[in-house]
Amino acid sequence: MNRLSIEKQARIITLLVEGMSMRSITRIEGVGINTVARLIDAAGKAAAAYHDNQVRNIKGHRTIECDEVWAFVYARKKNMSTARVAPENTGNAWTFSAIDTESKMVISYLVGKRDGESALEWMDDLRSRLEDRPQISTDGLKAYLEATEGAFGGEVDYAQIIKYYASPEGKGGDKRYSPPKCTRIRKSLIEGNPDRDRVSISCTERSNLALRMGNRRFTRLTNAFSKKIEKHSAMVSLFFLHYNFCRIHKSLRVTPAMEAGIKTTVRDTKWIAELINARSKKPNRPKKYKKKTD
Repeated sequence: MNRLSIEKQARIITLLVEGMSMRSITRIEGVGINTVARLIDAAGKAAAAYHDNQVRNIKGHRTIECDEVWAFVYARKKNMSTARVAPENTGNAWTFSAIDTESKMVISYLVGKRDGESALEWMDDLRSRLEDRPQISTDGLKAYLEATEGAFGGEVDYAQIIKYYASPEGKGGDKRYSPPKCTRIRKSLIEGNPDRDRVSISCTERSNLALRMGNRRFTRLTNAFSKKIEKHSAMVSLFFLHYNFCRIHKSLRVTPAMEAGIKTTVRDTKWIAELINARSKKPNRPKKYKKKTD
């Protein structure tokens, strides 16, 4: 990304994390679509590497809420049978995230399938970042039971919160897009001794809303969905880096990373651009050029 200045990269990253589409960015910034695509790839790798290195050794008996949010890549799963030349790893794509309720920091995330294998990989990653025994809350997805047991064993206070919904009211399109009404909530204590009053997934559901509102690829009923899983994962990594280190939380008045004690200053998109350039390889050019002779 050496062809773009740091300031130019920062402006593009700002538009990306604010939910702007790639085509809109090309018109606003006067750059090619391939340039934006390469910047997304580079930003995703830099963001994932920084999160992996910095968000570790989280001390304290944290209250962790876990949930997953749906999106799709290339085509919805039900349409994959008629899709033409679909790339690998396409169809439904689920983003798992684990958020600390005290600092509001996303400690671990993973883009994968909504199955036991992805859930276990994600829970293993979450376990590796925590120093002390946590309390974990999830919804009623069956895959979480084996994943939590496999990652933490008995060193966890784990509970599930299960919500029951009524059939949505209305007819036709109104029925399809109307949110169902929650009629009952049941808390099930699974492992250890979790505090029932702290069993909730409200924080992570609010974080999922921020992801859907702030990431264009999660916007429903548009053509802005990801066409490749690599781009989708890169944008998720970029979003969570910005969420943890750059975005001031409204109720905390600091960033989640500052509240968690990982960093003491607010970062910005220029800082993200500098992370990208620090990872980029410099051109392998000779220090001296030989003069041409006739």
